[in-house]
Amino acid sequence: MAHIVILALLLFGGTIEASLQAQTNSVPLEIFRFPLTQESYPRFNELCSRLSSHPVIKGTFERTKTISSLNRSLLSKGAFIIAKNYGIVWETLDPFPSTLAMGKNYLVQSDPTGRKTRLDAAGNETFLRLADTISAVFSGDSQKLTANFQTFFAENAGTWTIGLVPRESSVRSFAATIAMSGDSVIRSIMIYEQNGDKIHYRLTNHTFPGALTAGEISLFAAQ
Repeated sequence: MAHIVILALLLFGGTIEASLQAQTNSVPLEIFRFPLTQESYPRFNELCSRLSSHPVIKGTFERTKTISSLNRSLLSKGAFIIAKNYGIVWETLDPFPSTLAMGKNYLVQSDPTGRKTRLDAAGNETFLRLADTISAVFSGDSQKLTANFQTFFAENAGTWTIGLVPRESSVRSFAATIAMSGDSVIRSIMIYEQNGDKIHYRLTNHTFPGALTAGEISLFAAQ
């Protein structure tokens, strides 16, 4: 059960996906040549504060998983919600509809009929570490990022790139490194797995509503 939870968190609830020819846009691995320093930390912290300033962020995503052993890629598309006080929602629209809401210590999976399945993980330290990690990555929490990761940082012409190497072995056993890039928002996240596979998230069409709707809040409820 723990491994199911870990994979669900790491893969953000991806459902069965459509096969494509192998092609993935990656965040440059050169970022890992630029460790965060005392001099670059103030700018890094300023960037993270800006990323985490919105209580709710909505947008669309494309998720591409490259399977190195098969030399193929799998694509899914949908919409996402990042809400400070609730968690993250991934609504997969293609190839098969499915919604995953990720709270601090639970997952709620909803199918197209509205049927929900809740998986609690209170007391599961691995789940909690991964949930905290994912929250830090998507919310731009500088303290959590530097506590949970060896951190790398670079800027160029109005864009930035952050590289993350997990400090916890339970996280590192699945995600060897994470690289993310953007400007005023996160545009791209690449997860490099220990087995050589890669998962790329391309985030677009960001909007910043002040709060969740009642329907969006209900996604985090089991009933």
